[in-house]
This record gives sequence, C-alpha cells and structure tokens, in this order.
Amino acid sequence: MSSHQRIDIPAALVASYTGNGGEEGRTWIARLPVLVADVLDRWELERDGRIASGEASLVVPVRRTDGTRAALKLQMPREETTAALIGLRTWNGDGVVRLLDHDPPSGASLLERLDGSRTLASVGDDDVALTTLAGLMARLHSVPVPEGLRGLGDVARDMLTSVPSAVAALPDPEDRQRLQRWASAVAELVGEPGDRMLHWDLHYGNVLAAEREPWLAIDPEPLVGDPGFDLWPALDTGWEGILATGEAPRVVRRRFDLLTEVLGLDRRRAAVWTLARLLQNTLWDIEDGRTAIAPSQTAVAEALPRR
Repeated sequence: MSSHQRIDIPAALVASYTGNGGEEGRTWIARLPVLVADVLDRWELERDGRIASGEASLVVPVRRTDGTRAALKLQMPREETTAALIGLRTWNGDGVVRLLDHDPPSGASLLERLDGSRTLASVGDDDVALTTLAGLMARLHSVPVPEGLRGLGDVARDMLTSVPSAVAALPDPEDRQRLQRWASAVAELVGEPGDRMLHWDLHYGNVLAAEREPWLAIDPEPLVGDPGFDLWPALDTGWEGILATGEAPRVVRRRFDLLTEVLGLDRRRAAVWTLARLLQNTLWDIEDGRTAIAPSQTAVAEALPRR
C-alpha cells in the first residue's frame, strides 16, 4: 500500500455508517482507508482532486495510467450496491454515468468523471430542467430489463404488510386516514407492478453536467416496476424552493403533467404509483421514530390529479 494514496474519510460519512450501519457498517467504514488505498494501487490510479461523499458512498477523483480522468466510488457491498452495478452495466452509459470497472467484493466502482459542481438544479428554468430530467428518465426506462433486480410487486406487498402497525404509530386521526387511503390505492395496483428498469432516485441533484453529453444521471438504485414509481424524486426536488414560491400545488402539478406527457404515462396509474412512493417514505419515517406524515408528502399527494 502506497502511503501517499491513503486518505482521510469525511466525518459525515463515518457518522452515517457508525450511526446507522450496525456492526457491519462500522467494520466497513473502519477498513475504508485501507480499502481505498488497495483499490488505487491495484487499478493503478492516481488521486486527482478533492474527495467527496454522500450518506453512503465515498467518491475519489482519479486519473488512470493513460491519463483518463475518472471517479472511484466506494460503498458498502449490499443489495443496493449490487443493483446499481447491474443497472450501470445494462444502461452502458445511455443517459447515465458510464461504468469503467468494478470490484463487487469491495463495493468499488470506477466511473467516468462528471462535473460534480454542476447539477441540474443550476438550470434556472424549471421546465427546462424537468424536461431534461424526463428525457434521461425515458431513456433509462427504455432499456430491456436484466436478471437480478428486485421487483416493485415485492416492494409494494412488503409495504402493505407494514401499514397496520404504521397506522397505529400515528396519533393524528387525519394522518391515519391518509395513510390508509394511500395504501388502499396501492393495493388496487399491486398486481400490476410494471416491467421497466427504474432509477428510483432521479432528482436534480442526481443529474450532473458531463462532457460527452450535456447531462447524465448518477447514483441509480435500479428496480423493476411501473415508471410512475419513478416520478416522486423529481416532483419533490428542491422542495424548500418550491415552498418559497407559495405555489407548491401548482409547481407539483406542472411537474407531474410534464413528466407524464414526456414519458407517455397513464395519469391515473402514475398518480397511484406516486402515492406508493409517499407511502414508502412515510413508512421509513415511522421506522425512524417519527409520528406524523411529513408535510411535504401530504402536499405532493394533494397536488396529484384525483383518480
């Protein structure tokens, strides 16, 4: 291991794994500096810029021996990491960051370098930004689905199983009724979960400026299902700014209309599968100890077209 290749892990990433990752997460984050150095040496990569991190991954700008700029990403191996690799291999750079190399045992992947300082949120016109995002989403949805990805049907059935205990955790009667309405709507479509490859987290922050195309998607969490289940992150993106306009319902409805138009979706189905995302988010919140539906979730639900 080359000592100059060793790095310091950002405190926020350490806190994320030590606070939420359990024993496995704490072990992985403790080994991460050695893991990074090993991959850098094994793949003959040189660091080439400031490292960055999210809640779950570390990104190290690097150069390959031929001078190509790339990004080394490391994330603890788990189902989501495997799904991301399957998706990136399948999309092969079509609308999404290109996978250059990967090492499943370590959770390391080598990606083409994008401009991490410029996301789609930098586009001033929301219609232009959303149309760009919708175009990328349409491309991602059009690729034949590979083997090995989890299906929305299983995800939705698991959610519905969790609803009774979640409802019991909500003290507000209106919240309880709201959650039950969302679950009832989802139950009507659980037998028709769809068969497209979804990104699952495509919002403005996960679209970066690139060289071979103006914009490319990053950080997919691939899932097989109905395209309507992919809309919520785009509807919610930049929520604080949406609230500041004082016109949140109008903005959400405009975004919903534009997305469903570009993607050619049935509006009723898309609205129900968006409710499924709100249901999923709320179930996760309740698991984390919250006892009320987040106002943003309610606001999105109320802005959706009525069935």
